[in-house]
Amino acid sequence: MQNRRQILNLAAGFAAASLFAGSASAWAGSKGRTGKFSGRSNHVTTGKAELTSSSVVLFNDFSLDGAPDARVGLGRNGKYDARTDLGALKNLKGKQSYRVKNGVNVSDYNEIYIWCRKFNVPLGVAKLGN
Repeated sequence: MQNRRQILNLAAGFAAASLFAGSASAWAGSKGRTGKFSGRSNHVTTGKAELTSSSVVLFNDFSLDGAPDARVGLGRNGKYDARTDLGALKNLKGKQSYRVKNGVNVSDYNEIYIWCRKFNVPLGVAKLGN
């Protein structure tokens, strides 16, 4: 009986350690600034996004109602910077990521844009918090 109790205690300790390690890594993975999209130019854009030092991540709840030539990029204080174009939007819904180009200093930007290159208008903007 003593050995069984020791094994159960040991198993419980491993389970607790695993849970702690999992939650610690979840916190460690969140090192960027996040924001929520709001639509622009009569488009519905919703969901959250994150800007890290090397990428833009659109979360699972991301959604755009559709538009021609939708792109992902960065901006500051209401102004889109076309030099930060990260490429065409891969999907109208769901999680997706985009690599930030070399030479782009992400700390210079406080907004993530979904931009229509064809009509040169914003489709959605996520203002980033700290």
